[in-house]
Amino acid sequence: MKTSRFLLRGFKRPREVASEALGKLERAVLNKAWERDEVSVRDIYLAFGENIAYTTLMTTLDRLFKKNILTRRKDGRAFLYAPAVSPDEFEQGIREDVIEGLLGHGPDVQPVLACIVDTVSERDRELLDELDRLIKEKRKELNQVN
Repeated sequence: MKTSRFLLRGFKRPREVASEALGKLERAVLNKAWERDEVSVRDIYLAFGENIAYTTLMTTLDRLFKKNILTRRKDGRAFLYAPAVSPDEFEQGIREDVIEGLLGHGPDVQPVLACIVDTVSERDRELLDELDRLIKEKRKELNQVN
């Protein structure tokens, strides 16, 4: 695999963004939530073998709720949390955020698109064909909507 020519301070590669989208504990708690339909703070506390402070887990679940990754509903005095997205939807959302960050909304999108095409074609001509197929598919889809 080709490595980047530059090491830019402050710039993160897409895989780094994906791995850092959540903190380690947030990711671990989310994984536990994905294993079940609905969890309470106590469920997560027990799942971690009571090795992490209850209040830390409560805060972590609340943060995941505020990030719209978990939903919650009141059950007596406690909250029950459920995943708002599947693992695949979560990863797709991160990819979309990375692309949105690259493209932005300004007039300078052309160089970024050209760079994507150049990078794809350098790695594999089949990927370039796949990119072309996806573009044609999207155009057809957009034309059917209009």
